[in-house]
Amino acid sequence: MPSLDDGVRELLMLMPRLTGRGKRAPLPSELADLSLAPRHLCLLSVLVFHGPMTVTELATRLEIAPTTVSLMVGDLSRQGVLTRAEDPADRRRTIVSISDARRAAVDAWLAPGARAWQEALEPLTAEQRALVIETLKAYERGLSGGCC
Repeated sequence: MPSLDDGVRELLMLMPRLTGRGKRAPLPSELADLSLAPRHLCLLSVLVFHGPMTVTELATRLEIAPTTVSLMVGDLSRQGVLTRAEDPADRRRTIVSISDARRAAVDAWLAPGARAWQEALEPLTAEQRALVIETLKAYERGLSGGCC
């Protein structure tokens, strides 16, 4: 069992490698000409795993302001990645989804990361998975506080 300091050192070495591998993951050719950033990856991941939803629902899941999500949705809609449609149940609401034309490319972009997380988390118990997720969220909060 590593000490706290040993664990911190190991993670400080690991995190840049993880980030670097993520950045080197090639975009499918259908998406390569678009200006996609990590924030787009998060938004698209939510839509892949949870299906079409409103801007407000996306904002809640992404834990960011609805105006920020609205700007991203507008940008991705102009690029043909997302579609916006009137909610048949409430015409005042707009439902956002991944366009049929870009769906396969988005799935291909997200699949390697999803598979890696599935392989990493599958052997763990539900409690252990929750601990891993909460630890990563705590690390993110720590970085947001001005560290590193």
